[in-house]
Amino acid sequence: QVQLVESGGGLVQAGGSLRLSCAASGRTFTGYAMGWFRQAPGKEREFVATISWSGGSTYYADSVKGRFTISRDNAKNTVYLQMNSLKPEDTAVYYCAASLRFPYYSGTYDSGDYNYWGQGTQVTVSS
Repeated sequence: QVQLVESGGGLVQAGGSLRLSCAASGRTFTGYAMGWFRQAPGKEREFVATISWSGGSTYYADSVKGRFTISRDNAKNTVYLQMNSLKPEDTAVYYCAASLRFPYYSGTYDSGDYNYWGQGTQVTVSS
């Protein structure tokens, strides 16, 4: 079992930045790809970004490409999401997740490929 705990959410003005963190604990974190998803009120959960175990492969949703950066520190069992140039439409609960769909090789944008999920952290962007 892997436990994931997100932090770093909050209220920010449009154009501002936030850095989300996701700390993993429990059984070994080794080999897992990590992803960030978000869910806005009244909408379905959507993919934001994913990163492979090594960090060498990343993939982003078009809506955040060029503004958000996913990274990880395996020594700290932590994955990050740096969010810049935030927009009101980025307002959502952000979730991190861990996947063994492609261990050591690749991340994935399919939420069904993720084995473990955090509880989420709220990000609110005011206009």
